[in-house]
Amino acid sequence: MIKVLICDDQELVCEGLNAILSTSTLVEVQGMCYNGLEAIDFLEKHAVDVILMDLKMPVLNGIQATKQIKEKFPNVHILVLTTYDADQWVLDAIRYGADGYMLKDAPRERLLQAIEEVNEGRTPVDSKVAGKIFEQISKMPQKSPTTIGSNLTDREKEVLMLISHGKSNAEIAENLYLSEGTVRNYVSSILEKLEVTDRTQAAVIAIRSGLVD
Repeated sequence: MIKVLICDDQELVCEGLNAILSTSTLVEVQGMCYNGLEAIDFLEKHAVDVILMDLKMPVLNGIQATKQIKEKFPNVHILVLTTYDADQWVLDAIRYGADGYMLKDAPRERLLQAIEEVNEGRTPVDSKVAGKIFEQISKMPQKSPTTIGSNLTDREKEVLMLISHGKSNAEIAENLYLSEGTVRNYVSSILEKLEVTDRTQAAVIAIRSGLVD
């Protein structure tokens, strides 16, 4: 069972999500919090696999909470779930470590699928939000592929391509006939060479610079 924490400042939303998730045999709701600070306090006392995180909340918003949670509890996966798809909120949430980003109008089955995906190490992003991300990417100065990633080995480029396709470390290991430990080492090296802090940023740079298709 995937242990889920719901974090949203609207009680009605929390209750609705709880009702939806309670119908799944793969998910177990551990609790509900109404701001980011409550979520951090909850994690101090309870084991959680995935947090459904709203962004606009009082006391401590979802972006600030995501940053702090990723620093204190790096193994907890955060799926941002919000009605807010404004550019800066999206980019900030991803920059601070959000593992996925879905809008609240996502169908039930897609939401459950996204929870499973983040728990497996994937990065689900709502198609509407993805459009915002790539719109922002298109405005960035384009750099030459000969300078970006030129220090990556052929194997690292293979791993980066699979990261860009949303594959988890386990799936990459299976695809390339490597151990997960070796894949983790490759991922760390890729992030360092691209000067980024997470897989999503690496994938965005790779796609933007033409390193992967």
